[in-house]
Amino acid sequence: MLQRVVEASVTVEGRTVAAIGPGLCVLVGFERGDGEAAADRLARRVASLRIFDDDDGRLGRSLIDTGGAALVVSQFTLVADTGRGTRPSFGRAARAEEAEPLFDRLCAGLGERGVPVATGVFGAHMAIRLVNDGPVTLLLG
Repeated sequence: MLQRVVEASVTVEGRTVAAIGPGLCVLVGFERGDGEAAADRLARRVASLRIFDDDDGRLGRSLIDTGGAALVVSQFTLVADTGRGTRPSFGRAARAEEAEPLFDRLCAGLGERGVPVATGVFGAHMAIRLVNDGPVTLLLG
């Protein structure tokens, strides 16, 4: 999930561990079986998706075009199955040892495209603060 932000930060145990100004807050969950190709594709899409205003006020500029940053946060709960019952199932979520290298690859791919990257702490309980810009919030499939 992408949220266009004016600013965003992550706090762990009362300490701010990452913060950005204008850009994107990227909440990402990997499913079992996702591989490096999925992380690479996501990095390309996040960096180049045109969701920032151009000179005509239309969504015509990308994160690369604007020079914005990405705050990337691992969030396995995004792949929850809520189709039955009242308790979400996380059986589709990649295990930490599978997801963390994909998360790192995604962040590296954004950096290789010139996007400044800040991250939360993988697997930690985090408080995320953000000021949504627009608001513009998208789910990428």
